[in-house]
Amino acid sequence: MRPLEYAERVLATKGIALPESDDGAATDQVKLPQPVYIVSDGTGDTAEKVVRAAFRQFSGHLVHLRTFSHVTRMDELTALLRRAARNQALVVTTLVRNDMRELSKRLAKDLGVRHIDLIGELLVELEAFLNEAPVGVPNLFRAADESYFRRIEAVEFTVKADDGKEPRMLREADIVLVGVSRTSKTPLSTFLAHKGFKVGNVPLYLDSTPPAELFTIDQRKVFALLIEPDALQAIRRGRLRSMGMPSDTNYGDMDYILAELEHAQRLFRTNPAWPVIDVTNKAVEETAATILRIFQDRGFGIPLGDVSQL
Repeated sequence: MRPLEYAERVLATKGIALPESDDGAATDQVKLPQPVYIVSDGTGDTAEKVVRAAFRQFSGHLVHLRTFSHVTRMDELTALLRRAARNQALVVTTLVRNDMRELSKRLAKDLGVRHIDLIGELLVELEAFLNEAPVGVPNLFRAADESYFRRIEAVEFTVKADDGKEPRMLREADIVLVGVSRTSKTPLSTFLAHKGFKVGNVPLYLDSTPPAELFTIDQRKVFALLIEPDALQAIRRGRLRSMGMPSDTNYGDMDYILAELEHAQRLFRTNPAWPVIDVTNKAVEETAATILRIFQDRGFGIPLGDVSQL
């Protein structure tokens, strides 16, 4: 199948037609989406994240990304490589079995397919470093081991401890987040919970006092979240609009926001053990990485909790 035909088929599934030339044929001047196949003997999540992260370095390119998961048979792999050759696709693989990796390399060479083995070289180097051969069993990363059940427990704990609902649970938390409303406390808590941490979060209100438990737990586990006033106002007004509420309430008023933030900063200054982290325009992942770096620097362990899979 020619690239133009492939593009027409892909875009047709989305209800999009390619522009036509004067003779009624789809023009080759259109920038066509380039197919990329991710082939994995697991879920393909990790490979897809890596590929998407890499593509962010290339602007203005249309890419059609397809993930083929749980490919564990040689006939499946062969069919996919032949399909990639027909569609002139780039193939990215994460295959832990050596025979499957060798087959993908051989087929890619024979069929003229561009091929990237994301995990093969890493496994070879680890084998030499550890002086031990890899077991080559797919899906071990998602095995229901102790770390898996820890993550489940952490998520359940974090849901119950969200938004200061159960202050007594703060004593059992690995990490406690403190901040005014809309400083990403809940999404950040959820992200960290999926890493295996029990997280509690405490909202700060202008006319109320935080729960006493916040000041009696290990203060090295408490992290303060701060945000720029303009950014906070924009987030809150967006929230008000989504709820069909007027934007001129105290929640979205700049004077009220400034008073809230000053109240929070006074509390943070009186508790110098709490690292203050500015979350303005930061992704949850970036803030989480900062928290975990400080957490580890303070001597706390980091559980193996990434939920992605090769």
